Order: sequence, then C-alpha cells, then structure tokens
Amino acid sequence: MSHVNDPAVVQRLLTTPARWAVVGLSTNRARAAYEVAAYVQGALGMTIVPVHPAAATVHGEVGYASLGDVPGPVGVVDVFVNSALAGDVVDQVIAVGAGAVWLQLGVVDEAAAARARSAGLDVVMDLCPMIEAPRFGL
Repeated sequence: MSHVNDPAVVQRLLTTPARWAVVGLSTNRARAAYEVAAYVQGALGMTIVPVHPAAATVHGEVGYASLGDVPGPVGVVDVFVNSALAGDVVDQVIAVGAGAVWLQLGVVDEAAAARARSAGLDVVMDLCPMIEAPRFGL
C-alpha cells in the first residue's frame, strides 16, 4: 500500500501553530532546508528547532544534534535527509512522541510512513510546505 497525502492533514499542519523540528537544518544557505525553515518560521509563524549533527543556531533558534536531544514537545518533524536515511529518522520521530512527520519533497519511504501511521502520527510524504502553503491560500 502506498502513502497518499491527505489534503486536510496538510492544511492542518500548515495552519495549526506548532513547534517544528527540522532534521537536516544547518547554516548552509545553499540547502533547501535553510530556505524552507525560514519560510515555515516567518510566513507560517511556526517555531522551528534545527536538528543537525553540527547543532548550530539557525534562524535565531538553538540547534540540537539529534531529535532525542530536543527538550520539550515537538509537534511536527520536517525531514530533510535522503530517502535511505528517512526510516531511521521516522523511528526517532515515533520515539520522541511527535505528532506528525513531514517527509520533504523527494524523500520517500513507504515502510517508514506506514510505521508512523501505525504509531498514530500524521504523515506527509514527498511534499514541501513552501510549495503546499500557497495552494491553501497561505
């Protein structure tokens, strides 16, 4: 069974204030994660938490080396890693008790998406919030 994104879930995640952990977010301005995180923070008004092994401060927010290091609750985990690494990240998302996982455009792992759904998480896969938000008039 392949994952199908639910437009209602996409819209809810884009419009409900939440703390978004962005896995793969670094200070590298050339990476998509840098621009998308700025959009999620600025245009959508979400709080972002950079998650990257370098644990750098990005967009004024303190970074953490791993999801397990992030203090407090996380609503959405936005995943900017290649598909081969996505399953491990999704397992970490489940372990930290986040409410949703958003696998970025080009990040596809059907088995991981199924595990996340089975764990009760909302799942968005192979989409970008910066592209989807305007489709909902945001």
